[in-house]
Amino acid sequence: MRCYVVGGAVRDELLGLPVRDRDWVVVGATPEDLLARGFRPVGKDFPVFLHPETHEEYALARTERKTGRGYKGFAFHTEPDVTLEEDLARRDLTINAIARAEDGTLVDPYGGRADLAARCFRHVGPAFAEDPVRILRVARFAARFADFAVAPETLALMRGMVSSGEVDHLVPERVWQELARGLMEASPSRMIRVLRDCGALARILPEVDRLFGVPQPEKYHPEVDTGEHVLRVIDRAAAAGQPLAVRWACLLHDLGKADTPAALLPRHHGHEARGVPRVRALCERLKAPADCRELAELVAREHGVLALAEELRPETMVKVLERVDALRRPERFELALAACACDHQGRPGHEEREYAPAGHWRTALAVLRAVDAGAIARECADRTRIPERIHAARVEAVRAARRK
Repeated sequence: MRCYVVGGAVRDELLGLPVRDRDWVVVGATPEDLLARGFRPVGKDFPVFLHPETHEEYALARTERKTGRGYKGFAFHTEPDVTLEEDLARRDLTINAIARAEDGTLVDPYGGRADLAARCFRHVGPAFAEDPVRILRVARFAARFADFAVAPETLALMRGMVSSGEVDHLVPERVWQELARGLMEASPSRMIRVLRDCGALARILPEVDRLFGVPQPEKYHPEVDTGEHVLRVIDRAAAAGQPLAVRWACLLHDLGKADTPAALLPRHHGHEARGVPRVRALCERLKAPADCRELAELVAREHGVLALAEELRPETMVKVLERVDALRRPERFELALAACACDHQGRPGHEEREYAPAGHWRTALAVLRAVDAGAIARECADRTRIPERIHAARVEAVRAARRK
């Protein structure tokens, strides 16, 4: 029985990056051999075991055969006669098909080290085309490794997978998982670009794909279309270290602009209202978590009015704060302001500009929180008028703060 560290751990070590988790491949063994050594089985689709002390994952060397559509359409063969080279041949990219033996020796049958040096994402073999998740993985790697490029022959293979319909068999949960991981990388715009270059964006996120070519208002540098603006915004969110919910909201905040009637262009009056149903449908389709879904809808609906804080009447500011439930959920409102700041800074020349409206909204919210709603309720003889009285007191408090 021989054990090898494989995949991302070897790749990252060779790149001089921190190694988070190590995965192992075991050659020349059976499940019974590992059980006898105290390993604990955890794999559902094929034999994977946890080491009894380190708890790292050890998988038996395997080959696979395509049996159906999608990433689950495979039959696996795991016998002691499967070689390390055969196991590595089923991996996605050459840079992920390098193994390190327990004595430190590298096994690199497919040129992974050369592609690391060349900063190239290259598929190991034609079996790449059998698993549509690999398109998402390449796009995610592009977001993480900003100086790598997809090999032309690999991009051509990915395009073929899209045109053949293989990518249409991705399940929503896996799409969300890969998109979420890519958004949390340093350059999430590169993930979207790779998906667009191979045609997968139009199948996976058609709502986002439609934004490319849609003009921005003239005051927002019309040479940058809406799709390019969105890419700038998600990169600003990444640079600011924002959480996933903010980055997801940034990606979806302008979906309504693709539905602007041609007669209105390049203006987009009312695009916020048009965008909310698209945001909701997309989040439901991908089964996005509730916090991501709620924030994306809020930002899509409100980012236009939030940007106008200095111009709004006190009455309108209070209505907005009540509508977004800022009093009960101030943390979510702060995330919405963070997304709006990224939107503002995603315009050419605005990258380092402060998002001034945020300060006005924070001041207004602090004033609202200082209003004693309980006292107002106790002093109101007509119980049906309590909400009206509280609202009026909040408006007056904001108006007074404005005069200071």
